[in-house]
Amino acid sequence: MLLPAEKELRSVLTRFADARFRHDLHPSGQSSRELQDTSDSLCALTGTRSVEQALAAADALLDRLRADRHTATRAGQTLAA
Repeated sequence: MLLPAEKELRSVLTRFADARFRHDLHPSGQSSRELQDTSDSLCALTGTRSVEQALAAADALLDRLRADRHTATRAGQTLAA
């Protein structure tokens, strides 16, 4: 599976959270469609079938990206020393 770019993943997570918040405050047909659209996007981006799985996968992907960035930073510091 191709990993999504961190910026794209964070953008979809933000859109999902906003849609969820708006829908929870004022449920409507429009808010329901927005929540479904962002849920579908999140699932597609993470290769999962449910929002719960998608959120867990997104957390794991962000942890992996953070660890990769930390490793790269440390390797760069070692080379500079």
